[in-house]
Formats: sequence, structure tokens, C-alpha cells
Amino acid sequence: MTATETVHLPPLRSMAIGAVPRLLEGVLAPTAIFLTLLHFFGIPAAIVGGFLWSCSVIVVRRVLGRRIPALVLVGVGVLLVRTVLSLATGSSFLYFLQPTLGTAVAGVVILTSAVLGQPVVLRIARDFCPLPADTMSDVHLRRFFLGISLLWGVAQLINAGITLWLLVSQSVATYVVARTAMSWGLTAAVIAVTVAWFMQVLRHRQRDAAPVLVAAR
Repeated sequence: MTATETVHLPPLRSMAIGAVPRLLEGVLAPTAIFLTLLHFFGIPAAIVGGFLWSCSVIVVRRVLGRRIPALVLVGVGVLLVRTVLSLATGSSFLYFLQPTLGTAVAGVVILTSAVLGQPVVLRIARDFCPLPADTMSDVHLRRFFLGISLLWGVAQLINAGITLWLLVSQSVATYVVARTAMSWGLTAAVIAVTVAWFMQVLRHRQRDAAPVLVAAR
């Protein structure tokens, strides 16, 4: 990084406000729909209802002329496979097992990338923030991205382990509520640590007269 390069981060308040619709759309609403259908109509109806909700989100975005990210389409495709497989086998266990395995695999990939010195977290960060190509050449940022890669990798493995335990030991309704609360609580905690860590990195860089970074307001 050169002395003139600046990294601009969106204000934390704007990021938090922008996350509210996603939280409602991706967590609270589908969880409420699933639990309601589960209570009144059983597991098959709840599973189908969850899939239809995801489809409705895409339809609404299309009607409103909003861009549909490729990851959303991939996610719905994966959900379709999970739904069909669960209905064909009559097993809710298979329906919930797939994302748990996916979380575990993500944890292993993140940890492996950190060990290899090519943190995948950095690539993800570049999708949200215009980081310079030679970010890892800065000692402070290198330590930061390697450190949070370890943090996020371990968090994903913990998430997967607790989720699997809930899946094999609890009822479906208890699993859905406990897993959602645990997963989002853990994610929020890791995000908070990440933000605090990054702000500390900024202070170190400024104190060492390193290239100036613009912190979130």
C-alpha cells in the first residue's frame, strides 16, 4: 500500500440499519413461518413453507426491479434440493443436516486459508470494501486478516458442533429456535470482536504514521 491510498468504510450506523431488513427477511420471518406451520400442520408443511418464503423473496425483488444476487439464487437452489430430499425420505434430520455440514466445511476452509497465508476472509472483505490489492503487505493488516480468519474459522466449527448436538438431542421446534438464537448470537459476537479489532488496527497504523485509513463514522 502506498502512503496515499485510503480505505473508505461505510458508517457503522448505516451498516446496522441496512442489516435490519435482511434480518427480518432472512431470519425472523422464515423462522416464524416455519414454527407456525410446524405447530398447525407438521414438519412437511413447515419445510415447504420455508421454501415458498424464499421463492417469494425472489419474486418480490424481481417485481420491485431489485438485483437478485447470484448467491441468493444458489441458496434457493440448494434449499430446493434439501426440501425435495426431505419430503422424499420423510426425514427432517437430512433437511437440517446439510447446512450444518456446510458450516463445518466453511470453518475448515477459512482455517486452512489462514494457515496457508491466503485468508479467504480478505477476499470476502473486498466485496464490501475497496481494499488495495497489496493489503497483506502491511504488517498490521496482515496480522488482522490472519487473526480474524482463525477467529471466524473456529466460530464456524463451534457453530456446527453446537448445531449438530441440538439436532440430535432436541425436538424440531426447540432446535429451530435454539439454533437460530445461538447462530446469530455467536455471529454478532464475532462481528463485534472483528470491528473492535479493526479499529485497534487503525489506531496502530495512525500511531506508526502508516498510510491513513478512514475509519467508519
